Amino acid sequence: MPTGNIKSAESAKGALIVGGSQGIGHATALLLAGQGYDIAFTYNSNLEAAQATSTKITALGRRCFYYQADTGKADVPEKTVHRAIENLGHIDALVTVAGLTKWTRLEDLNVENIDAMYNCNFKGTLLCASAVAKHMIENEIKGSIVHISSVRAHRAYAYDSAYGGLKAALNRATESEALELAPYGIRVNCVSPGAISVRGGDSMERLTREWAKEIPLGRYGMARDVADAIAFLVSDAARYITGATLKVDGGMSLLMHVG
Repeated sequence: MPTGNIKSAESAKGALIVGGSQGIGHATALLLAGQGYDIAFTYNSNLEAAQATSTKITALGRRCFYYQADTGKADVPEKTVHRAIENLGHIDALVTVAGLTKWTRLEDLNVENIDAMYNCNFKGTLLCASAVAKHMIENEIKGSIVHISSVRAHRAYAYDSAYGGLKAALNRATESEALELAPYGIRVNCVSPGAISVRGGDSMERLTREWAKEIPLGRYGMARDVADAIAFLVSDAARYITGATLKVDGGMSLLMHVG
């Protein structure tokens, strides 16, 4: 778990990004680091990507810590938050990006794949928020929590009862969290990305051009598009926004879809 030393931890804000080594989490980590945050983030299995992300953050002059963690497991969220507090000193922002997405026919759903999506996309997210909220309340930190949902929470698709349903539940949970934490000056919001290109490569380029025809703004989103929205909600510019779900989907959720 390398660290980049460089600027004082006393003056820097600290951000914990759950799922920060690739894609939206990676873009968010770099953006917040560029805005003066020290960063702690989790990754699931790609150590090389985590190391590369850490190197970029430290090159920006910020401290960085990273942990292998599956926050879908019962005791991992609290342990991860405590490690981040120990390393950063305090957490001013939590961003929960990690998720497991699947398209599954209703007749093929079983306990194993429902539990996997529930644990990662809902239970782990709420437990991370719970541990960070406790830290913020106890230390009188008027912080920000941002969850990552999905356009699939707003627009129904076939073969999406589990994942889409859980993301819709997360949008609703965000509203309750916002009400509960508002008296402490802690804001809780949600970002719902649409079709986001995070992998790259020739095949993705072709797929992007094909599917972009169905998106009103005419292109897939990029990880930075979502990161910009997250950074806005974390910032003082959004100081009067809480309990909101911001769709970052190029207008995709506005279209009717049948089956």
